[in-house]
Amino acid sequence: MLALHEVAIGASARVSDVTGCDSTSLRLLEMGLTPGVSVRVVGAAPLGDPLELELRGYRLSIRRNEAARVAIAE
Repeated sequence: MLALHEVAIGASARVSDVTGCDSTSLRLLEMGLTPGVSVRVVGAAPLGDPLELELRGYRLSIRRNEAARVAIAE
């Protein structure tokens, strides 16, 4: 299974799980990265971090290490 940080820019994926049980994982869920939601990787900063995502009608920027916690379905 892939993680969100491995998705190419411009591609879409569906969230299957957010790993971990700490405050960062909870915050990702609160921001809308819940299982079943479709996410599109819009872009990345010049040095590759953070990633810009589009989901649920809004854009969200998260760090690559946070995106690594989000498992996606192929």
